Amino acid sequence: MSATSTHRSEADYLGTVQIPSDALYGVNTIRGVENLTVSTNAIGAEREFVRAFAQCKWAAALANRDMGVIDDAQATAIVQACREIADGQHDRFMVVDFMEGSGGTSTNMNINEVVANRAQQLLGGQPGSYDRVHPNDHVNRSQSTNDVYPAAMKIAAYALLAPLADELDAFAASLQAKADQFKDVLHLGRTCFQDAQPMLLGQTFGGYAALAARLGEKVRAVRDELRVLPLGGTAIGTGFGAPRGYKASVYAHLSGVTGVPFVPADDPFDAMQNLDTFTRVSGELRTCATSIAKIASDLILLSSGPNGGLGELELPAVQAGSSIMPGKINPVLPMSMMQIGYAVVGNDVCIAQANQGGQLEINHFEPVVADRLYDSIHLLTNGIRLFREKCISGLQASEQVNERHLLDSTAIATALIPKLGYAQVSKIVRQAASEGRTLIDVFEERGILSRDEAIRLTRESTALDA
Repeated sequence: MSATSTHRSEADYLGTVQIPSDALYGVNTIRGVENLTVSTNAIGAEREFVRAFAQCKWAAALANRDMGVIDDAQATAIVQACREIADGQHDRFMVVDFMEGSGGTSTNMNINEVVANRAQQLLGGQPGSYDRVHPNDHVNRSQSTNDVYPAAMKIAAYALLAPLADELDAFAASLQAKADQFKDVLHLGRTCFQDAQPMLLGQTFGGYAALAARLGEKVRAVRDELRVLPLGGTAIGTGFGAPRGYKASVYAHLSGVTGVPFVPADDPFDAMQNLDTFTRVSGELRTCATSIAKIASDLILLSSGPNGGLGELELPAVQAGSSIMPGKINPVLPMSMMQIGYAVVGNDVCIAQANQGGQLEINHFEPVVADRLYDSIHLLTNGIRLFREKCISGLQASEQVNERHLLDSTAIATALIPKLGYAQVSKIVRQAASEGRTLIDVFEERGILSRDEAIRLTRESTALDA
């Protein structure tokens, strides 16, 4: 927060503080910034979270108006202020650190003060006077940090997961396109880093595509659980401080504001005490991250070399791989995806611990859960998009290298058993190994099988059973 030449003064029980004259935050925000700034991530940087908070305040103002606890002018001004905040007009005033340790109170008051001061302006008043709209008495009416913060967390996560699910669908489609492109490429299947059985490279990528599609389905399923909110429970779930009828009204208005049918929890005390929904969401994100990182790891191995490694795939050369070794190209996109996997796993551990750390009627570690959860979603959404656009879409296969590795291995032995019998194939495998030759060479020398016939039988063996 940079000071300006003109300030306004606001006081609380700890004394008077100076606030920039053009700022829409107030004394509670200043205290939160002074005491609890530990990172470089202010809440204003998380657009969907700020939007979700504004939507909660917006719906609450309409419900409070319906209940007759604020007047029409106050409600109209609060709604307009919230609309502006939801549209991103006042993000620069959302300055409290996401990792603040007040259990969300500093964040809630930052929002309340910006809404109140903007509403004051809309009604012709001055920020900080709060004679028409007060942060606590009007903007925060019928709410507590304890119900509005986790509600906003869920609304924001619900919004953020939609692009991730769509990106997973696009990723699956890109992998399926490669499966179709590589459907006739003979490939050496490996287990335990050892030659195993013949297959088609397209089958490998078909497996990747099926995984990505399933991950998208799972993200959508767990996303739906976020529609159940604690809003209306006020401080501990009783709804104490809210007028009768408020809860039904606020959910009706929230659905209208967001376009999403959010609903109250069956048990409001459960909704206030527990963050298990977030651990399930985080668990799916972890599964998503580690599963795609496994694909990335496979691509690093299959593209290794190109001369001293497997060299069966060619990744797009998006940038120089070394500052000292000319011509070196590194698998930067797959490596980035693997790093994302490590980061998301770490975030998931943090969220699980924060869930466990909740005490009695609320969990006051919601800020770190929100911060880490949104980080995971952003990492995955952005990382998968780049991985798809800059790596998967331009991926090419070396048919000759794939075929050579297969035919030079003993993996084709399994494919030839139906024609030659296990005993004869085993004998030839041993001979080839002792002489340092390939099976195909021995087969051709003995007149048992030509190279072309061996390839035909190998292809036939890769066909899936109907």
